[in-house]
Amino acid sequence: MDRLSPPILVVNFKAYHPYSFGRHAYELARSAERVARETGVSVAIAPPFTEIARLAEAVEIPVFSQHADPVEPGARTGYVPLEALREAGAVGTIVNHSEHRLKASDIAWLVGRARRLSLLTLVCADTPVVAAAVALMDPDMVAVEPPELIGTGIPVSKAKPQVVTSTVDLVRKHNPQVTILTGAGISSGEDVAAAIKLGTQGVLVASAIVKAADPYAKMLDMATQALKAWEKYG
Repeated sequence: MDRLSPPILVVNFKAYHPYSFGRHAYELARSAERVARETGVSVAIAPPFTEIARLAEAVEIPVFSQHADPVEPGARTGYVPLEALREAGAVGTIVNHSEHRLKASDIAWLVGRARRLSLLTLVCADTPVVAAAVALMDPDMVAVEPPELIGTGIPVSKAKPQVVTSTVDLVRKHNPQVTILTGAGISSGEDVAAAIKLGTQGVLVASAIVKAADPYAKMLDMATQALKAWEKYG
């Protein structure tokens, strides 16, 4: 699959119960698809493994996995290789989220194998230096997320804007082509706009959307503000 076009909104469902599963996951995915259709923003979703196949059939927006194991198919009880994710309908995977860290060698292995399988990779990093290092591996997207802000509702674009600007500067020196996202505490359209103004091409969001009283309205606000900011600063 081709890289996503900015502005980009990636919704990580994580494993919140009941929000991330079953009927709730289906409704969330359909709302994301509706927002993408209405705004033209690239909206992608990353549901739990158990929901990938069903949601990939239900919606036409990109479906990512939240993780992939750095293993080849075979006698791998309990592991999920990239080939299984592609077979389920995923077009890409998140790699090295702060809640599921990997060694650098495993990140590089997954990025390379995903490329050979025509799968996209969104590699997470906790600091600008790490973001620059993984950018050298040539993933499709790099997302910087200070772990101390994840789930707090305190957006990195406001609390630590220097993390975002430093990431953009360092990553661009090493890989001018990679798409740069940011996450951690992104809670509103205003936060998304601030992230894009700082030089990113979109955001990675989780609980602010998944647990929202009205996920569609929350996503629409974020996508609308992302589009306005991209037209101004992109």
